Amino acid sequence: MSVKTEELRLVSSEDKRELAARLARIEGQIRAIREMIEREENCELVTQQLAAAREALSKAFSELIARTIERNCTEGKMADPAAKAKLLMMVRILTRYV
Repeated sequence: MSVKTEELRLVSSEDKRELAARLARIEGQIRAIREMIEREENCELVTQQLAAAREALSKAFSELIARTIERNCTEGKMADPAAKAKLLMMVRILTRYV
């Protein structure tokens, strides 16, 4: 059984707003890093900011995946409460550690 990509989407406008805000902050971080490079700032400071931006983007990725799983796999579609609880546990792990 295959699932069409268009079926997996963020369905909440709150999710969309939160993701857009997160990406706007990351965009600001990237812009600031470019400016640091143009000013020829210390390499360690630049790499610290790059690492922070990379972590922020990784967090956005895991949040997007977790929200998509929640919205598409747990809202009224799973009859087995134990399976639903396990899936939600995995979503929490994903957002915390990935």
